Amino acid sequence: MPSPLALIERRSRAGIILYDCHTFGPSLSRLMKIVIPDPLPAAAVSLLEAEGWTVDTRTGRSAAQLRADLSDADALIVRSATTVTAELIAAAPRLRVVARAGAGVDNVDIEAASDRGILVLNAPGANSVSVAEHVFALMLSSARSVALADAQMKAGRWCKKSLRGAELRGKTLGVVGLGRIGREVVRRALAFDMAVVAHDPFIASQVADDLGIELLALEALAERADFITLHLPSTDSTRGLLNRALLARCRPGTRVINTARGDLLDEAALVEAISEGRIAGAGLDVFRQEPPADTTLTGLPQVVATPHIAGATAEAQQLVGLAAATGIREYLQTGFARNAVNYPSIAPDELRGLRPYLVLAERLGSLLAQLAHGRIAGVGLRYYGQLADQPHEMLVSATLVGLLGEVLSQEVTLVNARAAAEQRGLEVVESRSSRPRNFTSLVSLKLHTSDGELWAEGALFEPEQPRLVRLDGVEVEAPLEGTLIVIRNRDQPGVIGEVGSILGRHGINIATFALGRGAGGAVGVVRVGPGGREGTPVEPDVTGEVLDEIRGIAAVDAAGLIRL
Repeated sequence: MPSPLALIERRSRAGIILYDCHTFGPSLSRLMKIVIPDPLPAAAVSLLEAEGWTVDTRTGRSAAQLRADLSDADALIVRSATTVTAELIAAAPRLRVVARAGAGVDNVDIEAASDRGILVLNAPGANSVSVAEHVFALMLSSARSVALADAQMKAGRWCKKSLRGAELRGKTLGVVGLGRIGREVVRRALAFDMAVVAHDPFIASQVADDLGIELLALEALAERADFITLHLPSTDSTRGLLNRALLARCRPGTRVINTARGDLLDEAALVEAISEGRIAGAGLDVFRQEPPADTTLTGLPQVVATPHIAGATAEAQQLVGLAAATGIREYLQTGFARNAVNYPSIAPDELRGLRPYLVLAERLGSLLAQLAHGRIAGVGLRYYGQLADQPHEMLVSATLVGLLGEVLSQEVTLVNARAAAEQRGLEVVESRSSRPRNFTSLVSLKLHTSDGELWAEGALFEPEQPRLVRLDGVEVEAPLEGTLIVIRNRDQPGVIGEVGSILGRHGINIATFALGRGAGGAVGVVRVGPGGREGTPVEPDVTGEVLDEIRGIAAVDAAGLIRL
C-alpha cells in the first residue's frame, strides 16, 4: 500500500483533487502550511489551526522574507496590504490556493496564479452590509453637509443659514452595478422612500423586477438620477466609466458616491463639474491613488472623503476573515472551491457526485495521451446518460489535466487546463447525447492527431471505480488504474499465451487481462500487478525490452505502456 505521500504525489501530478483529507486521513492535514502576512481575526486563524495545520501569522515581514516563507506553503491569505505578484507566486512552488480576505482582488496577479494552476478565492458579500451602510453615510453627509457643518462648529462658527440640505425621500438613486453590495444599497434606498434605477448589463431583468426597480442604459440613468452610486469592479471596460461626457449628462444638483474603485471615475472631470456647480457634491471612499497625492478633489468643501473604510467595520472584518479561512479549509480538505475568482465554483453536494467522473475523465485523457504518437490537434468530449443533462466545465478541465499533464513540463490543474489548451491552439469540442447506452453515465473522449483519431470511452463501476469500456471502437472492459499494457493485434489464437509467456519470463505478474474483439481486430489490456520474482516492486517496471518482445509477436500490431 503506497504511503499517503506517494498518493499525494501521484494525484497531484494530475491535479484533480490536490489535497483531500477525507481520502488520505488525518496525517495529510498536518502537512499543510498556511501563510497569513496581513492581520486576520483570531477566530479565522483558530479555524485553520484547529485542523492541525501550521499557520504563520507574522505581520510586517519584508518582501524577501515573505518569498522565503512561501517556499513550502500550501496556501496564502492576504488582505489589501500584501500584493501577490508574479514574482511572489514564482517563489512558492507548493502554493495551491490564494484567498483574499475581501471582495476585490486587484492586489492579486490572477493571470500569474492561473498560469500556475493556483486557485484564487475571495470573500464577496461578507462586507456588503458595511459598504452599503457607508454609502448612506456618505449620501446623508453630502446631502446635509454634515462634514462641513462639523468643521465649522469645531472652528467656533455657527453657520446655520448656509447649510440648507436636501432629503433623500422622493429622490432618485442611480445604482451602477447590481452585485451583492448594489442590491443591499437598493434595499436601503427603498426604505428611505427613494426611487431606484439601475444599470448592469450582466444582470437578468428578473433580478431588477424582484427588487422592484428599473434597469436603464447608463446615459439614461445619468439623466434621471439625483444620486449616482458606483458598485463595479475595476476592469478595462469600467475604468473611467464616469467621465466628462457622462457627467455632462447628469441633471443639475446630482451627487456622486463611490465606495467601489477609485479608477471608475475621472477625478479631474469631477473636480471641474463640482467647481462649475453642475454636480452638487460627492461622497468618496476610494481614489485613483491611495492615499491621494493631489488633494484638489478631497479639498473641495462639497466633497465628503473617507480613507477607504467602507468595509472597515469590526463585523465586516470578522466576516471576511472567517470567509477566507473557511474557503481555504474547504478547498484543502475536499477540493470544493467556494467563491473562486479564476474557476467556476460548484456546490459541495454536486462536487461529491461529480468527483468520480473527474477521475474518470482525467484518466481517459491520460490514457489517450500516452497512446498518441502524432501531434494532437483537437479534443472531442461527449457525455451520455445523466451527465448529459447539464454542462460540466470541470469535466472538460479534468480531461485536459490528464491529457496535457502527460505532454507539458508545467503543472496542469483544473484551474489552468483550459488556458493551457488555448495557448497551444488545441480545439476542444464538448457535446452531449441523449442516445441510450448501457451505462448510467458514459464519458467518450476522442483525440484528433496528425496520425489519425484515438477514441476511448469510460464509465463508473461500483464502488465508483473508473473503467475503460471501449477503445477505438472495440468493446473492452479494463480498470483505469495502475500500470497497463495496451495491445492491438489481429484476432487469432495464441496471442494471449505468448504475451503471458513473455511477462512470465521477466517476472511480471498479470493482475487482469481484458480482451475485446471488433471488425478491425482485437484489443487487449493487461494490468500488471504485484508479485513475480522476489524483490520486484509492487508495480513492476515494464521495460522497453519487454514491450519490444511483445511487439515482436507476429499477430501484434502495436503495444503501448500506460501508467495511471
